[in-house]
Amino acid sequence: MTSSNLIFAVGTLLAWVGWIAAFRTLWVALQMVINRVGFDTQRGMKSLAASGLIAGVCFIATSVMPMHATAKPSTGFRAPLVWFVMPYSAWLGVACLAMAGYRLIQGLGAISNTDRSDRLKAAGIWLLSLVVFVWLFKRDPADKIEIISGGIWLTLPTVAAMLFLAVAGMAAMVVAGRATTTRGYARTFVTQIALLAGSVVFGLPFAFLVITSFKEDRDMSSPNGIVWVPHVQDTVPYFDKKYPVYEGTFHGETVSGTIIAKNPDGTVKIDVTKPLSVRGTTFEAPFSTLKEIPKDIPIVSGKVDGVAFQGKVVEEMDDGHRRIAFMSPPSLVGKEQVFAPADVEPVRHVGLKWSNYPEALSFLPPETNNGLVYLKNTLILVVMSVVGTILSSSIVAYAFSRMRFPGRDFLFAVLLSTMMLPAAVTLLPQFLIFRQLNWIDTLYPLWVPAFFASAFNVFLLRQFFKGIPMELEDAAKIDGCSYLKTFWSVMLPQIKPALAVIAVWTFMGAWNNFMGPLIYVNSPENMPLSYALQLFQGDRSGEPGLLMAFATMCMVPVLAVFFFAQRYFIEGVTLSGLGGR
Repeated sequence: MTSSNLIFAVGTLLAWVGWIAAFRTLWVALQMVINRVGFDTQRGMKSLAASGLIAGVCFIATSVMPMHATAKPSTGFRAPLVWFVMPYSAWLGVACLAMAGYRLIQGLGAISNTDRSDRLKAAGIWLLSLVVFVWLFKRDPADKIEIISGGIWLTLPTVAAMLFLAVAGMAAMVVAGRATTTRGYARTFVTQIALLAGSVVFGLPFAFLVITSFKEDRDMSSPNGIVWVPHVQDTVPYFDKKYPVYEGTFHGETVSGTIIAKNPDGTVKIDVTKPLSVRGTTFEAPFSTLKEIPKDIPIVSGKVDGVAFQGKVVEEMDDGHRRIAFMSPPSLVGKEQVFAPADVEPVRHVGLKWSNYPEALSFLPPETNNGLVYLKNTLILVVMSVVGTILSSSIVAYAFSRMRFPGRDFLFAVLLSTMMLPAAVTLLPQFLIFRQLNWIDTLYPLWVPAFFASAFNVFLLRQFFKGIPMELEDAAKIDGCSYLKTFWSVMLPQIKPALAVIAVWTFMGAWNNFMGPLIYVNSPENMPLSYALQLFQGDRSGEPGLLMAFATMCMVPVLAVFFFAQRYFIEGVTLSGLGGR
């Protein structure tokens, strides 16, 4: 550890302490200016003076210290950074020194002699601990302290923007603190602004997902940061004379491709290009059954002999060059010329690339019928899981809460104890059971267990049943209702909020279930959306636009359920005891 590194470390610490003190000064000043209700002005003046003095001393000391610096840009500001590389004994010694200093300050500012004595004794104990750790550090000759120094260079506009945001944020906090101590519109306004700001912050990932699903590949990354406004390549339809595109029927599905061979009997061999799920497949068909269709080719712009032009790319050459047919100016219309890729720029406009959605579906296997099979399987799992969970859990909960039978409390305790079993423990026995039933590669293992109740749901509903007055059940018995009739017509309608909560959360769990299909499902025709999304990510992870489009389509039903049942989501957080976590 050289002396220059030590000086840099001390200067860095002083610089950051100075900045903290400066922001503390600004915070107190804003409170005094805005005159927050309940603020002690005299105490604030003392705090303002102390913070300002500390900031000034730290900045002056930092400016006169010979802190070395690496190469720096022509303009800007450097935020110094430092880190100490040292063994655990040295770190513990530093912690003991900090605690000793803290207790010493407390002791010097104590009011009574007893408090002062206790604080000083504590400082002495921490100093003794410091001596022990220093001895441990010195005992091993291999232990040493190294300092890693550096900094972050910031441009002046960046520094100004950061300072402006810091001042604006502190001012907003002071205003909010003042408004929340009042009544009426001010408090309501501040609350709504805070909720709106939180919604914007937490909604950014979803906004990024949706926007990315409409982007072209060139907008996925940019040196200027995230592209929030998508642009779309301008195209024009074009009948390619050299490589014409034909549309035909293959296995009952409309496909398009190019002719790669002509047979003497009048049939031709077609190389399929769309849909993408059967791309590369070849088939033979009579030429008379085919229909020539145009293909969309991009429009580009550039300059030739100093004249700006726009043209369409009529041919992509093997070496990367492009043959451009001029569209403007009029003096070049009808001419063609070959350009290097760097000599032309794509012509784009602000818009959404809607084709990402059909293209994402076209990558799915043909037997999935554009993903409808995945959706059907997921709906089956969701409906059966919700129905099974509600019926079985409510019946078992009613029995434990209202019916009296030997061993009821013991059986209920055994049921609750199953909640302590990790899912990994029961995974293999369940798999062996389902394999013995020949249910592997079917949907039965994913929804049949829902008809055998859930310990947590039974506990929740049991507590609701126990809160219903016994007089309702007694009245039903007097009217001649059986246990089943009383349960269905009297008791069940009383716990509709709890049933709605369980239905919503079961829906979410069944819709997002990935581990179950991963274990029990093998064939594509039995896959739900969650499993299909994972497979799609593995196949098309290099195409974010298509991946985000497929993920958005998988999320739409869940979002619809959330917007229509958000009241029950909130009740679920309250009833399940997860609020505030």
